[in-house]
Amino acid sequence: MAESDTELGVESDCVAEEEPPSQLASDLNGATQQLQTPEELVARAIAPIKREFLRPPPSRTTQNNASSDADSKPSQSSLVKDKKSKRQLKRERRQEQKSALNLCPEVSKSGDLSACPYGDKCRYSHDIEAFKAQKPADLEGDCPFLSVDGPCPFGLTCRFLGTHKDGATARNPNALKKTSEINGLNKDVQKLLWKNKVRFTKADAILKSLGLMGPNSKKKKLEAEEKDQIVLNNAHATDTNKSSMKVTGDSVDNAECCLKSIGAENVDEMLCSTDELRPSKKAKSLANEKCCDGEVDDGAMVLDNDSEKSSAQTESVPTADDALAEPDETLKIHPREKKLIDFRGKLYLAPLTTVGNLPFRRVCKVLGADVTCGEMAMCTNLLQGQASEWALLRRHPSEDLFGVQICGAYPDTIARTVELIDKECTVDFIDINMGCPIDIVVNKGAGSCLLTKPMRMKSIIEAASATVETPITVKVRTGYFEGKNRIDSLIADIGYWGARAVTVHGRSRQQRYSKLADWDYIYQCAKKAPDTLQVLGNGDIFSFGDWNKHVSDCPELSSCMIARGALLKPWIFTEIKEQRHWDITSGERLNILRDYVHFGLEHWGSDTKGVEKTRHFLLEWLSYTCRYIPVGLLDVIPQRLNWRPPSYHGRDDLETLMASDSAADWIRISEMLLGKVPDGFTFAPKHKSNAYDRAENG
Repeated sequence: MAESDTELGVESDCVAEEEPPSQLASDLNGATQQLQTPEELVARAIAPIKREFLRPPPSRTTQNNASSDADSKPSQSSLVKDKKSKRQLKRERRQEQKSALNLCPEVSKSGDLSACPYGDKCRYSHDIEAFKAQKPADLEGDCPFLSVDGPCPFGLTCRFLGTHKDGATARNPNALKKTSEINGLNKDVQKLLWKNKVRFTKADAILKSLGLMGPNSKKKKLEAEEKDQIVLNNAHATDTNKSSMKVTGDSVDNAECCLKSIGAENVDEMLCSTDELRPSKKAKSLANEKCCDGEVDDGAMVLDNDSEKSSAQTESVPTADDALAEPDETLKIHPREKKLIDFRGKLYLAPLTTVGNLPFRRVCKVLGADVTCGEMAMCTNLLQGQASEWALLRRHPSEDLFGVQICGAYPDTIARTVELIDKECTVDFIDINMGCPIDIVVNKGAGSCLLTKPMRMKSIIEAASATVETPITVKVRTGYFEGKNRIDSLIADIGYWGARAVTVHGRSRQQRYSKLADWDYIYQCAKKAPDTLQVLGNGDIFSFGDWNKHVSDCPELSSCMIARGALLKPWIFTEIKEQRHWDITSGERLNILRDYVHFGLEHWGSDTKGVEKTRHFLLEWLSYTCRYIPVGLLDVIPQRLNWRPPSYHGRDDLETLMASDSAADWIRISEMLLGKVPDGFTFAPKHKSNAYDRAENG
């Protein structure tokens, strides 16, 4: 079997493939005509579609290619001509806010000009009549907030204003019912995170007891010794400091930068509690890039003066701070006291970048998913209080078994993040991503990079699991390099380190999303895992037959994670529970998209901004669903994920439209649900998921 015929598209974690060649459809149709039997087509990873549905490939090009060819020269010539300064761009944004289309939110909610507390100083427009004159026409359908007690929270800006009861708006803004979604970031906590003033007492106590206070802490001790020529009298304390330095692998040069930036005068005090000092922002900018662009120090705890004055102690004698926050004995009994979570036999929707948003998860819950997990969030961004990153942690009440996935490079960063999440959010488990293959993550020491650093993996899992009672799970790949699998040798240790479950994606980092998942190796890992560690498999599940096979072939496997299969057909959960191949009609598929739009408007808003955001994520999802081939059109059932379909038409016009890999046709589907797109609207899928070609290894 040719290698390119077995390779796949975007898997559960992230990123993209390459675009398919322009002659792919015609080549597949030619191969379909030459090869007579479905078995020969399957052997070449070509979808065996019934002959009566085959058709010549369309001669038109996709919207993306056509627009790029037509606009390439003008855009190149206008790059220099239209270049604007940051000040000018800021001025234009302010002017746009003042335009009639940007009505003040407070005025919009109440319909009263006096409701805005800023009055004439408000950044937004207060001209209601001008806004109504320029507002786009209302969309068909009912306001998604009609079922909510009280008026629509978007008031006059709602694109379904005509369906509001008596056209009423909220005369009292406080009467608006809060959204049913939870895990939003408190504004006061966000401001403290911005100012780097959040205290992580529990995480830092655990890190201190484990000797994992971060790369900079031990460097400060070493530099203080060399600069002031002070010899410690306690030899045991010196040996302890050196052993901790070996774990972090810090350099003397970087320590010198941190020491100078701190400007510590009392060296004796610094030697006793250097792990409680933090460099200024300027010092952080001078730090080595290997610190992951400030990943370790972002959101660091600001300690009281009393804790800074505590004397240095050996690990055998716990300090007062350790006793108050978390005694050392808890590290030994922690696995028994941790909350239990059972994945056995449950249908687990994988954390999916971009498309795995809250509305999509709600759709999958309706269709039978048991476990859901939020999109991967970066620890550094969470500790900095970035609202866009915290939005990935939001949860709907229908998600009865819900977890969040985080990604970081260092134990202190992850330990503080899990403590923050445990305090501010309601989650059933926290998943640590140690398998993300994208370069921007790996180059910072996170994701798949951790597979090459088992001691770092140990420190991260131990610190995270000891900090919170919420179960900690881990997602990994088979290894970093192709042909050099290593998770089987670490699987037992992962359980002893404190993880409650581990998901093994059956590909290496170097394979990215290419080639079929190695389920035999996943079985091998499951058999080596201790009884306290649940092992889940991930990769290429696209039918109830795939699910049944993996569960029956390896009884030690707790469950399977479903990723791309849910993107192409979210009703896969229904198929597994009902043990059937659902020959779903185009109308039923459109109803699923309609539910997604309704959930999206509830999540992102029913004003123009929310409508267009819902449209954007709908188009991203449609770039995956076009790869689904209806059951009634296939000679061989079920469809495999790596099958490349020749050009075909469906059983009706809507089914044909849904099979198109053209962005223009995806936009047409969005217009059925969300009305006409704005003038000048264009779309290019982020992950190019309609591609079938070979993904680059690297």
